[in-house]
Amino acid sequence: MVGKWRARLLQDGIEGLADGGRSGRPRMVTDGQVSEVIAKTLEQTPPDATQWSTRSMAQATGLSQSTVSRIWRAFALSPHRADQFKLSRDPEFVSKVRDVVGLYLDPPERALVLCCDEKSQIQALDRTQPMMTGTAQRFSHDYRRHGTTSLFAALDVASGKVFATLHRRHRSEEFRKFLNLLDRQVPAGLDVHLILDNYATHKTPAIHRWLLRHPRFHLHFTPTSASWLNLVERWFGELTNKQLRRSSYSSVPDLEADIRRWTELWNDNPRPYVWTKTADEILESLAHYCQRISDSQH
Repeated sequence: MVGKWRARLLQDGIEGLADGGRSGRPRMVTDGQVSEVIAKTLEQTPPDATQWSTRSMAQATGLSQSTVSRIWRAFALSPHRADQFKLSRDPEFVSKVRDVVGLYLDPPERALVLCCDEKSQIQALDRTQPMMTGTAQRFSHDYRRHGTTSLFAALDVASGKVFATLHRRHRSEEFRKFLNLLDRQVPAGLDVHLILDNYATHKTPAIHRWLLRHPRFHLHFTPTSASWLNLVERWFGELTNKQLRRSSYSSVPDLEADIRRWTELWNDNPRPYVWTKTADEILESLAHYCQRISDSQH
């Protein structure tokens, strides 16, 4: 092999090193056809559907279904998938992002930063038929409702520990009781910075009076429709995926006992979520996204 390439170089110079023709069937799909598939996928829709399928795209372009599938895989296109998004219209969006992210990346000294929120209306669902064994896990689609409970939780950004309590109702009175719990459990020498959403129960006159009596508590609000800034939402996702989604409960007390047990297990080995993006990086990403979508009005 080495001798062959040296002979080519001596006979034809640099041009002799170019790859020659190969055996086998020549390429049948041109670059223009690939571009047509990509353009139709991203910019058009079929007349009888809201998104393309491999069959409808093959019929529209004259290619085979397998060829369309290979092109989509090569360019990571999935027309059948749809994600959800919502851009915040909070007029104080920029300042709130900088405030919250600043607490994550550079927390104040002698203070505890807590991400606080409520997971309301958790249903105690009882499946009408028991789970089957010996096969892939499955359960009946229907269920009986036995009531609901609301989980109030605060995630310590530094350690990952969670302060949690359960209430049957979700009012400012229950939120004030949760604040009293935090006041008792957080050492007296530390300030408390709470990151909250804009729910009405967080801003009632009763809560304002409570804050005046407890000056070490400081509230920081996430922008409207931007709960992704609150790290406790990630912990709620862990609770849902690892415990609640596949469980069955015959009563609300059973549900609450299971949530308390799982929270205690979490606190035995807490794992903090590390925030890495700066406020400038977040704002730059959102600005780039707003330029890509039409009529964003941002």
